[in-house]
Amino acid sequence: MSTSSFSFPPSFSSFPDIDPGPSNRTPSPNRNETARSHHNGDRPIDLSKRDKSGKRGHREKDRPTPKREKHISPSDNWPNSDTRAVDALLDDERLKANEDRLRLERQGQERDRWVPRPLFYSDRKGDTLNLTYGSLHAGDVPKYRPVARGKHILGLDKAWTVSHKVGEGIQVTLGQRKVRSSIPTPTHLVLRIFRSNLPFPIPAQAPFSAAPPRRLIASADNYKYKEVNGFLRLTSRSSQNVDRVFLPGEASSDSELSVSDAEGESSDDDQAPTLTSHQLTIKTLGGKSDSRSVLSANMNANKSRAEITLAILSRAREAHPSNLRSSALWLRYLRAGEELWDQRKLTTEWEDALKLGGINIWLEWLEWRIRTCVGGVDQVVRDATRSLKALGSSEDSELDELRIVWRVAVVFQEAGFHERATALFQAQAELTFEVPQSFYGLPVDTQLDSLEEFWESEVPRVGEPNAKGWSAWVSSGKPKPTFPSLPASMDIDSVSADPFIRWYNDETRADLVSRIPARYESGTSDPYATVLLSDIKTLLLPLTTQRAKDAFRLIWLSIMGLHVPGFANTLADGTWDDRWSHTHLATTSRLSSIFPQPGRMRQLLADSQAGVLIGREREYGLAFGPVKEWSFDVLGPLEWAGKEHWRMWSTKDIQGVNEEFVRAIFNQLRCGAEDYQWDVYALAFEAAVSVKSALKLSRTLLTLVPESLPHWAARARLEHLRGRIEDARKVYQTVLISTRHSPTQAFIGQMWWDWAELEWLNGDQDVALRVVMRSGNVDGTGGVMILRAKRNLEDIMNAPHELWKDREAWIKLRALIDVLTGSSLPGMLTIFDSQPGGVRESLMVASLLMLYNHATVLRTPTPPRIFRERVQVAIGKYPNNTIVLGMFLEAEKGYGVWGRVRSQLGEGVGEGCMKEKGVSRRVAEVWIAGWEKGRWEVEIERTRNGLVASVESERTGSSAIVWRIALEFEIRSGQLQRAKSLLYRAVGECPLAKELYLLAFGPLRDVFTERELAGFVDIMAERGVRVRRGLDEYGWGGAVEGEREWSGPEEHDEIEEAAAERRRLMPY
Repeated sequence: MSTSSFSFPPSFSSFPDIDPGPSNRTPSPNRNETARSHHNGDRPIDLSKRDKSGKRGHREKDRPTPKREKHISPSDNWPNSDTRAVDALLDDERLKANEDRLRLERQGQERDRWVPRPLFYSDRKGDTLNLTYGSLHAGDVPKYRPVARGKHILGLDKAWTVSHKVGEGIQVTLGQRKVRSSIPTPTHLVLRIFRSNLPFPIPAQAPFSAAPPRRLIASADNYKYKEVNGFLRLTSRSSQNVDRVFLPGEASSDSELSVSDAEGESSDDDQAPTLTSHQLTIKTLGGKSDSRSVLSANMNANKSRAEITLAILSRAREAHPSNLRSSALWLRYLRAGEELWDQRKLTTEWEDALKLGGINIWLEWLEWRIRTCVGGVDQVVRDATRSLKALGSSEDSELDELRIVWRVAVVFQEAGFHERATALFQAQAELTFEVPQSFYGLPVDTQLDSLEEFWESEVPRVGEPNAKGWSAWVSSGKPKPTFPSLPASMDIDSVSADPFIRWYNDETRADLVSRIPARYESGTSDPYATVLLSDIKTLLLPLTTQRAKDAFRLIWLSIMGLHVPGFANTLADGTWDDRWSHTHLATTSRLSSIFPQPGRMRQLLADSQAGVLIGREREYGLAFGPVKEWSFDVLGPLEWAGKEHWRMWSTKDIQGVNEEFVRAIFNQLRCGAEDYQWDVYALAFEAAVSVKSALKLSRTLLTLVPESLPHWAARARLEHLRGRIEDARKVYQTVLISTRHSPTQAFIGQMWWDWAELEWLNGDQDVALRVVMRSGNVDGTGGVMILRAKRNLEDIMNAPHELWKDREAWIKLRALIDVLTGSSLPGMLTIFDSQPGGVRESLMVASLLMLYNHATVLRTPTPPRIFRERVQVAIGKYPNNTIVLGMFLEAEKGYGVWGRVRSQLGEGVGEGCMKEKGVSRRVAEVWIAGWEKGRWEVEIERTRNGLVASVESERTGSSAIVWRIALEFEIRSGQLQRAKSLLYRAVGECPLAKELYLLAFGPLRDVFTERELAGFVDIMAERGVRVRRGLDEYGWGGAVEGEREWSGPEEHDEIEEAAAERRRLMPY
C-alpha cells in the first residue's frame, strides 16, 4: 500500500510539530549505495556521515523502490528505549529519513530476515481530494486483521495493542496504557477501518498531538451497507451486532464502547470523564436529533438568511439618503421581509416602496399580490389597473404598460380563463389597428364606448374567420352578424370509472380547446366562456408608437405559444420576466421533447461476443435541443444552424397552436407594404407548418411588394430550406447581378452573404469564392484580386449602415474569404474580435457558426482546439444562449464530456461572476441530462439537485414553469411520493396555476386519497381558479374510500346548500 493510503484530513492539529528541515525531498538510495552497504555490515554510522551519504545519493539517479521496501521499519527494540529518543525520532523528519536509508542499507545483508514495518508515515501535504469530496476515498481506508484474540493487529509491532473497539472500528495504544482523549466519542477515538485477509498496517493515533477534527469515513452512495450518522453498520462474524449509534458528545463506559468480535475480545470498564458544558449541549442536541428537528432546521434556514439580509439592507438604506431611492435595494429588502413580517407590516412596507414609483417596483408589487392570491383573478385585474394608472399614459411608458398587460394575460391562462386572455388581446388589437376614422383624435373613453358597442354586436373579431374589424363594421353601417356562432359545449368523459380521472380528462380537454370567447347565442352553460368588454376594459391601452404596436403583436404571438427568443429582454433589460413569459416550456409537446423517452433512459454499457466484453460506442442526441433562447435578432426567423435546420420555429414548436387563428392574426394585423418584419414572422410560421405553403405565401406577398428586398431574401432562404439550390441561386442572380445596388443599401449585404453561404455549404468553394469576390466588386480569383477584394470588403464593412445585420453580413463575407483561401482560422476570428465596440453576441454566434459549418457540417480537417476554446469563451460571456450551448455540447463529444459539462451545470454561470440562471437555462440543463443516450438514470440525482436549487432560488422560486418542470421530472423518475410533497409546495408558491392542481388528479392520482382530491377542488374554487364542473356531476357524493357511492348528485335542502356555500366562501 502506498503512502497516500494514510492521508488524513488536512488539519494542522493532526500533524506533529517538526523542524523545517531541508527544503529538498530526501531521495531514495540507488543501487550503488546498496552495494557499498555490504561492506559496512551492522556497525554504527555517524549521523554526519549519514548526511554526506544522503547528499551523494541525491546527486545520483534514483532507482524505483519495490513496494515492500516502503513498509520496512527500524529495529524491533526501539520502543523500549528512552521516551525522549522516541519522541525525537518521531518528530524529526530528517532523522526519520536517515533511519530509513540505514534500514535499506541493512536490507542488503539481512534480506532474508523479517523486518517490522514502520509505525506511521509523515504526510505533510495531505490529500486535497478530502476537501473536494468531504471524506476519504474508499480505497484509502486502511485494512486490518486482528490476531491473538483480538489484542494485536497482524503486521503491527506487538508493542501496539488494541485498547477500545466500536463495531468494526478500533483504537490502538502504545504498550498496555489506556490513552483517552478529552472527549471519548467515536469521532475522536475511533479510526474507522475494515477487515481484510491481508496484513496491511494502520496508522496509530497515539503519536499525534491532537485528534482529527472530523471522522475519517469513506462516503459513497453505492455502498452495500447503510450509513447511520456517519458509521457503516457492518455485519460481524459473530451473531452479536452493535445496534447503538454513538453521537458526538455522548459519554459511555468502556463496556459500551467495546464489542466482542469473532475472537471474543472485550475491554475493561472505566469511569466516564466529566463533560464540559459545550459537550453536554452537543449531547442534548444529539439525543433529540430526529427527522423533525432536521426538517425544522431546514425550514428555519430561509428565515435565518432573511434576518441577516434585512439587517444588512437596513444599514445600507440608512447609510445614505440616495439608497432609499434605489429600486433594486427596495426589492431585495421586501423579498427578505416576506419571510419574517406579518401581512400588515408587509403591506405597509410595500406602500412605502410604491411611493418611489417605477415599472420594476409596480411589477414586483403585482407579483406579490398574485402570490398572496387575495380575491382571485378579479383582484389581479384591480391591482393591474392601479399599476397602469400609476405609470401614466405617456409614450415612454407604453412598453412598461404592455409588460403589465402581458403579466395579467398569463395569469388568466394559468387560472384557466383562456377566453378572457384571448378577448383581452382581441380588444386591444381592435383599439390599436382598427379605430374608425371618425374616432381619430377623440378621448379614449369615447373610443372605448364605441368599441363596447362593436363588441356586444358579436360580429367576428380579430383572429376569427371572416373578421373585417371595428373600422369596417362602423363604415358599413353596423350590420348584424351574418353567421351563427358555434356552441361551446363541454363533453363529459364516460370511459373511466374513477370520477376524479374523468373530471381531470374533461378539464384538461376543455383548457386545450376553449381558447376563443363564446357568444351569447351559443347557449353555453359556462358563464366564463363569454367575456364582456367590461371585464377587460380597464386593461386596454391607447398605443400610439410603432414600437409599442410591434411589441404588442409579438406579445400576442408569445401568448399563443410562439416564443420569440430574446424579445422579453427588449422591453426591459435585466428583468426577471422569463419567470412567467416562457409559458411555451410547460406545454405537453415541449415536456416530451425535454425529457427522454422511457425506453432510452438506460443503455447497456457493453456487449459480450465470444466471452469478450466489447464496450458500446457512446450515442448522443442532437446538439441543439428543444430550448431556444438568445438575444433578440441574433438568429433571424428564417435563419438556422446545423444540418437539421434548427431554427426559431419548427414543427415541434407549433404543436398545440391553433394554426388557423394564428394565420388570421398574421393576415389581419399586417400594417402595409413596409411591414416586412411581420411578413417574415408569418413566413417562418408557415415554414414550420410546411415549407411548400410558405413558398405559396411568399409568392402572394411578392405580388403585393415586388420591389421589396427583404421579401426576396426571405423567398431565397425558403428555397434553400426546401433544398432547391438552383431556384435560390436564380433569385440571388436576379436581384444582385441584374440590377446594381449600393453596398450600403439595406438588405444588400445580407443577400450577398446568404448567396455566398449557400454556395459554401453546398460544397462548391470555387463558386463561393467567386460570389464573395463579386460582392467586393472584384472579378477574378488571383492573388492580387483577392487582396483587392479584402480591402474593398473592409471599406464596405466600416462604412455606415442603416441596419446592424447588414454590417454583420459584410463582416462575415470578409471572414469567409479567409476561410476559402486557406488562411489560418485564428486570423479569421481576429476579424470578428477587432470590430469597434467589442464583440457583440450576434458576432460571437456568427463566428461560432462559421467554425461549426467549416468543421462539422463540411467536415473540413480542423484542429478541435480552436473550436473548443472559442466555445469556452462564448459560453462564459453568454451563458443563456442555447445556440452557444448546443455548439458547446458538439465540441465536447468524445472528450470526457461530463467533466466540462458539469462545470457548466453548476450554480454560478457567467464570466467571472455568480450570475443566477434564468428559466430557459434551468430547463436546458434538464434536457442535457438525457443528451447522452443511456445516461439519464446516472444523472438523475444531479438533475434533481439542480431543480431543487431552482425552486428554492429567489430568481426562479415563484415561477410556475419551473415548478411544472420539477414535478414532471419526479413523475417521470417514478418518485410519486416525492412529487406529491413537491406539489403542495408548488401550489403554495403559485396559487393560481391550475395545471399544477390538475397533476394530482392525473399522473399523481395513485398517491392522493379521495378526500385530498376533493380538498384540492375546494381550494381551487376558493382561490378563484376556474373549475367548469363540480365533482358531484361525475357521481362523487363525498364519501371516503371504502364507502364510495356513485349514486349521482342528490337534491339538498336550503339549509345544506347554505352551509355548503358558506364553507366554500371561507378562507383557505
